Amino acid sequence: METRELTVVAGSFVSFQLLFSVASPLLSSAIAPGYGRLPHTKLTEWNSRLVSTVHALVVGLLCLYILWFDDDVNANPVWGEPGLVKLNVAITCGYLLYDLVLLACNWRTMGDRFFVCHHLAALYAYGYVLSRGVLPYFANFRLLSELSTPFVNQRWFFEALKFPRGHWMVVSNGVAMAVVFFLVRIAVMPSYWFSVFATFGTEEFDRLGLGAQVAWITSCIALDILNTIWMYKISRGCYKVMMGRVGGGGGGGRKVKDGAEESSSPPDGKCVNNHTD
Repeated sequence: METRELTVVAGSFVSFQLLFSVASPLLSSAIAPGYGRLPHTKLTEWNSRLVSTVHALVVGLLCLYILWFDDDVNANPVWGEPGLVKLNVAITCGYLLYDLVLLACNWRTMGDRFFVCHHLAALYAYGYVLSRGVLPYFANFRLLSELSTPFVNQRWFFEALKFPRGHWMVVSNGVAMAVVFFLVRIAVMPSYWFSVFATFGTEEFDRLGLGAQVAWITSCIALDILNTIWMYKISRGCYKVMMGRVGGGGGGGRKVKDGAEESSSPPDGKCVNNHTD
């Protein structure tokens, strides 16, 4: 791993920690009057989710730029020039390390073995990108899933502030979450796997070695299975919310759980990042 990537990882870790500890409380107090009335445990999660949203926007938008304008990566998805992708992955690795520290410090209220395993597996997989510069196109493509994270976090913010579940902003966010989740996680599957299969049997694929090949393919399969399950739950919940509004007559109608608010909905902002490619 080069000095630049190590510097970005360290800078990302420190920046997200400062955002959590300093910037989020100040910003949240200014824009959300109910923030100061939340219990301590919810304040911690609020700040964590705000950091998650900032990370998702930074990384997701850079992913779009790379996908649209980085010709070297798009021309050779396995061994293309990975400069910008490594920068993006380094930012994500710094975020994952920050989040692991946060989980460890708040284990009683936020600790979850799934998140720890998820983050460690992601760091292992992205280590190939940072150390060997392999699979830049596919790593970048997977990070596009970050674009759905702000909507997941916004659902939690509404719930923490006790917005009625039939409120038009809550419903609109739920619908937007379902649409964006579908676009960046489900609709892209055929294109992604077509690109994967196109590499099989090529010299570039053989140069990866068995370790990278297994880590890449198995993580993709597992991730897409999870995404399909989560999409089903979100769609079912979104349908319930829309039917509830039709039957209840608008924002004051009966409360209907949407998929974004079920306990079995996709993981929160920390896990929906899906750093597993």
